[in-house]
Amino acid sequence: MKRIQVFLAGAFIAVGSLCAQSTTAEWQAGVAKLKETIQNNPAQAAEEASQLIKGKNKKNVDLLVAIGETYLKAGKLTEAEEYAALGKKANGKSALVSVLQGDIAVEQKNAGLASQKYEEAIYFDSRCTEAYLKYADIYKAANAGLAIEKLTQLKELEPDNKAVDKKLAEIYYSKNDFSKAAEYYSHVATDATATEGDLVKYSFALFLNHNFEKSLEVANLGLQKNPKHAAFNRLAMYNNTDLKRFDEAQKAANLFFNEADKADYSYLDYMYYGHLLDALKKYDEAVVQYEKAIELDSTKTDLYQNISTVYEQKNDYKKAIDAYKKYITSLDKEKQTVDLQYQLGRLYYGAGTHADSLSTTDAADRKHALVKADSVFAVVAEVNPDSYVGNFWRARSNSALDPETTDGLAKPFYEKVATLLEGKKDARYNSVLIECYSYLGYYYLVTDKLPESKEYWNKILAIDPANATAKKALDGIK
Repeated sequence: MKRIQVFLAGAFIAVGSLCAQSTTAEWQAGVAKLKETIQNNPAQAAEEASQLIKGKNKKNVDLLVAIGETYLKAGKLTEAEEYAALGKKANGKSALVSVLQGDIAVEQKNAGLASQKYEEAIYFDSRCTEAYLKYADIYKAANAGLAIEKLTQLKELEPDNKAVDKKLAEIYYSKNDFSKAAEYYSHVATDATATEGDLVKYSFALFLNHNFEKSLEVANLGLQKNPKHAAFNRLAMYNNTDLKRFDEAQKAANLFFNEADKADYSYLDYMYYGHLLDALKKYDEAVVQYEKAIELDSTKTDLYQNISTVYEQKNDYKKAIDAYKKYITSLDKEKQTVDLQYQLGRLYYGAGTHADSLSTTDAADRKHALVKADSVFAVVAEVNPDSYVGNFWRARSNSALDPETTDGLAKPFYEKVATLLEGKKDARYNSVLIECYSYLGYYYLVTDKLPESKEYWNKILAIDPANATAKKALDGIK
């Protein structure tokens, strides 16, 4: 039997088997005609099939399998089984017949029997490419390891078989092993059989593996062939955004959202567009996109953090605080950590102290924001008593509430921070200690307690002998 090897890119559509087989013009035309009559005139088709296998073709396994496959593709399982049985009778060790029987079992949704028949085909013919690939199709979802093992065996026999590379790429992609998926897609990307879908998955696998440059290269290859393809424009937007090529990302976004064919938007699309607009300082537009993302997927409440950050960059602290509070309340109680409270406190502090707030917000609102900041930082200090952070920010908040330092509102908190950090004897905290000592030195200066004031300015010089503020204060005291 003459052996040929066929390399596949998708579904198996050829008449006859893709395993070792021989075909002749004598019966090929008859099988082609049979395809046309099976649906329209089943009786005539049966007669034509009977005529084809008369005489010398009675034991022609290639022909019997071809007829069986034709019936199978027409949805005539009974007739397909009959010709598979005839093929088995003609040659009980034919890989072609075993593959046909496996295909019939697949149509009958009998995966166990199908895999058994494909294994049998491989046993009869170790190079029956089709059997390996179809076996992998059965197990790629239920047991990817078995599918990969079988394809690896075929890969060793046929290292240049692009159908194997493609199938391996698909399986690794489906199991989220994007590094392996990209590796195998790279073998078929430039092949003539590569589809747009292959390029999309290859580019997306690279993107998810953080290889943005190569992912963009593949996406651009796809765009050369189809400039309005939604997925390629999507990936161009994603990758250019991550590569900080914002002008190119904006062009891709305009094409994706306004001109791409059959675009089906996801929360990730709106999220990335929000990131892009944020980077371009188009803050109001960025918020719109983030809100669209949350609307599409209500579980993505982490985007409220992005919205909060956008508003903070606009110095709109009220909206920044509202968005951050939405984020916190969207979380389960055990996830509402002290770190989140700290960030909320920072936003309240910004609302009370930022230069824009000072010029656009009345004094009562600023004071309210600082009081809220102090209360939030009090929680931080209580939850984390071994950390200086909570009391340090309480000190700053109270200092802002007492800008003339006459009431010493920040004094007890700066003292707590200084006591805690002095015991650590760690140079990393020197800048924090200098801030504490500066406040305390100034407080004692304005309250006319000069010996205490001198003590703190000298503590600063012990850390930073060149500190100009401390030197000036001591010169004034003398």
